[in-house]
Amino acid sequence: MSAGPATARAAPVSEEPQLLREARGGVVRLTLNRPAAFNALSRELLTALLDEIERIGADRAARVVVLAGRGRAFCAGHDLKEMGCDLGQAALEELFGLCGRFMLGLTRLPQPVIARVDGIATAAGCQLVAACDLAVCSETSRFATSGVKYGLFCSTPMVPLSRNVPRKAAMEMLLTGDFIDAAEAHRLGLVNRVVPAAELDAAVDALADRLLDKPREVLALGKRAFYAQLEQSLEEAYATGTRAIVANALGADFAAGLDAFVHKRKPVWPGD
Repeated sequence: MSAGPATARAAPVSEEPQLLREARGGVVRLTLNRPAAFNALSRELLTALLDEIERIGADRAARVVVLAGRGRAFCAGHDLKEMGCDLGQAALEELFGLCGRFMLGLTRLPQPVIARVDGIATAAGCQLVAACDLAVCSETSRFATSGVKYGLFCSTPMVPLSRNVPRKAAMEMLLTGDFIDAAEAHRLGLVNRVVPAAELDAAVDALADRLLDKPREVLALGKRAFYAQLEQSLEEAYATGTRAIVANALGADFAAGLDAFVHKRKPVWPGD
């Protein structure tokens, strides 16, 4: 049986798309487009995100993905008003299962994913930052796994957060729900760099450019091996790394790179 606040109503379907997509020069930019709701992850938005990354994964023209939020926030997590419309087990399993598939999909995506963070990233929004491969944020950005303050421990954001930052720091964020600022997020390793807001786009573009000149298949192989070995014992991790580097060394990209090294010139990747 569904249960929820009597006053809760389903959010109206917006005429404007909740997810914006722009592709240019090998970079696909996905922008969360619910600024009035601080880009909260509605079912509609999560579905659009999952559909989009499945599409990107099969698109050889897509080399790098940038995730951003429109307006004053990066992402405020799940849409609690929408969630409150149906607190039945089936609805909750469907919602959090959808979110989990999307977050896992980011890890499995062949392309590197950069989070462009400007503003708050809370609960599942903080999870989204942690689930991306790289992250650049503005100096005024703040991060929190704040669900515990509303009686809902951030058990799913915990998964990527605890794989990004040290254990004690992750536990403090999860148990208190308190914000950390951009500098602390950088110190802990949640983001790669912090820049003034006016320089955020340039910093994201510069990072994307550093990935665009690398061979696509090698980045995909490396990303896959990186996440696989994280969950393994030391012995298993070395076996995974060995398989990955042997497959890489047998490929055409390394042959091209080695030839370029020997002849002191910039490599031209055969797969591009």
